[in-house]
Amino acid sequence: MAREAGDIACELGFVPVYVARDQAELKAWSFPDEVILESEIDRYPDVGYTIGIGDGEVRQRVAQRFAGRLRFVNLIHPSATFGRGQRQLIEARQGIIVCAGVRFTNNIQIGDFSIFNLNATISHDVVIDDFVYVAPGAHVAGNVHIGTRCWIGTGAAINQGSSDARLFIGADTVIGSGAVVVKPCEASAVYVGIPARRVK
Repeated sequence: MAREAGDIACELGFVPVYVARDQAELKAWSFPDEVILESEIDRYPDVGYTIGIGDGEVRQRVAQRFAGRLRFVNLIHPSATFGRGQRQLIEARQGIIVCAGVRFTNNIQIGDFSIFNLNATISHDVVIDDFVYVAPGAHVAGNVHIGTRCWIGTGAAINQGSSDARLFIGADTVIGSGAVVVKPCEASAVYVGIPARRVK
């Protein structure tokens, strides 16, 4: 995910610099971009940072560890599209990553540090809490509420709720790749299949 975030940064005219946790992670990087150690971050106080980690729990720990020390920015790919006023709402957040081809319609509330991967779609009147990951090609229909640190798998479809009652997916829940969610999902669970059913 860090390299994907770097690709967006390049599209926006920035030169990405990656941060490795330690020497072992530094040695694992196999591409030519600049990589610094986490211990060297203080040498770069005036740059914007984004957390390119898919796992919401890990992303949250990193954000909390550096809260107040680093300036977290949003990365929004130029090919992402937005309904009226929606881009401004997202730009008011921090740490958001929006990849190529993502579509947001309108009246969508987004929490901080969420990631929207390639060609995902988010429809009207959706609420997405902090540290959510929406995988490539996932589709979230209108009137849905996705809880903190949820993972919506590749190609999953979350069917619409109603204006009276949003379809709710509880915090820390994983929706498996290709699943079709037609009813609310409990927190801290795993749902798979068509229609999605709880398996863990």
